[in-house]
Amino acid sequence: MQIILGKRLKELREERNLTQKQLSEKLNLNSVTYLHYEKSQREPPLTVLADMAKFFDVSVDYLLGLKDY
Repeated sequence: MQIILGKRLKELREERNLTQKQLSEKLNLNSVTYLHYEKSQREPPLTVLADMAKFFDVSVDYLLGLKDY
């Protein structure tokens, strides 16, 4: 699931023309921490995952690759 999460985060970020730094600031995350999530090197805590889903207006299931919409 972690690899899918990283790919989905990158796709959603790029669709909104945001840099990793810009997105990390919007999510109140350290930019290196966000980089680790996008590169599938770390898993975000549930609260951060929920914040990401809210920001992108998608479900957590979508971010985790459990649903394709």
